[in-house]
Amino acid sequence: METIKTKSCDEELDPSLFRPDFPILRKVLRDGIPLVYLDNAATTQRPRQVIAAIVDIYEHHYSNVHRGIHTLADETTELYEGARDRVREFLNAAEREEIVFTAGATAGINLVARAWGDANLRPGDEILLTEMEHHSNMVPWYQLAERTGAVVRHLPLTDDGRLDLSALPHMLTEKTKILAVTAVSNVLGTINPVQDLIPAAHAVGAKVLVDGAQSVPHHRTDVQRLDADFLVFSGHKMLGPTGVGVLYGKREILEAMPPFLGGGSMIHEVTLDGFVPGDLPARFEAGTPPIVGAIGLGAAIDYLTSVGLSRIESHERRLTQKLYVALAEIEGVRILGTEPSLRGGIVSFVLNDLHAQDLAHLLDRYGVAVRAGHHCAMPLHRRYGVPTSARASFYLYNTSEDIDHLIDAILRARRLAHRK
Repeated sequence: METIKTKSCDEELDPSLFRPDFPILRKVLRDGIPLVYLDNAATTQRPRQVIAAIVDIYEHHYSNVHRGIHTLADETTELYEGARDRVREFLNAAEREEIVFTAGATAGINLVARAWGDANLRPGDEILLTEMEHHSNMVPWYQLAERTGAVVRHLPLTDDGRLDLSALPHMLTEKTKILAVTAVSNVLGTINPVQDLIPAAHAVGAKVLVDGAQSVPHHRTDVQRLDADFLVFSGHKMLGPTGVGVLYGKREILEAMPPFLGGGSMIHEVTLDGFVPGDLPARFEAGTPPIVGAIGLGAAIDYLTSVGLSRIESHERRLTQKLYVALAEIEGVRILGTEPSLRGGIVSFVLNDLHAQDLAHLLDRYGVAVRAGHHCAMPLHRRYGVPTSARASFYLYNTSEDIDHLIDAILRARRLAHRK
């Protein structure tokens, strides 16, 4: 792997040191306009080091894993399982067997809903979600409720975009079998107090699944300290490839869960009468796993670790503060969610005179890439009385100048729209 620049963990992050690692950031759009990429909550870009790791596996090592008895199979298996060890260390999981590679955070949630949920929920049991969840942390639980007769409840939100914890005592009861909650809202950027929610759920005997898609890439996650029963995240939101994610689960819970998908690799023995499932984590990795994706994720973890998650988090906080203040000064802008100190690097907003999707199209003319729509969070948008919003989101390669470009593009877009 190529050398990655490192700095003291206490030193302020300078994005100019890392931007050269990202070839796509040099992209020039129409009319010579440079790219300003502010859609990181949807997916991040990849550094040369991750791209090189992906190319290297295909050019020098690639084979299927675990079953082959030849050099390439051995090399690929070593790299694949080495990526699992990187993830275990990154999360501070107790054992490598607690790390299951999936197709992404969505796949991880579905795996838990199917394998754990089908085996443990009965009619009248309750599943507790929140009103700010991504559809991926809603729909699988609705499907589980339909299959089992369980009931889905939602912890409400305050007007300023936080969980209404005053409702928790009467919503989290002995009927609650699982609490599924996002660590950071993909719309509001709200950082939820999962460290308080988890012991409260455990006190009533409920399991907890944390959706870490918007948190794991941005700040240190210690699953042993957190004590969540399950945690999911996606590689593509943290400089890694698409098509790979991770389900972390406590070993004793995973061992008690029946396999979700059947096929090769997930078995210990197959006969004409049935099968015996394999050991962890193989029992949940049926078929050919995301080999190259996992290895690329391992390279992304190496990159993020070398930069320092604490520095990335602090850098994003500074950018969020600057954008929040700048947007607040524009007449007719409504910022969704709470104050900057309580949110991650996500700022969603609406203009009173320009639809979010029209705004995004106009911003693209000026080279600025943001997200527009309901961001797979329709109930949240309904809660705040807006159909859609525009969303800017940051990562380690974003600069203060990116925000200047965004604000200038918003003002220009508004003027252009009014002339039509």
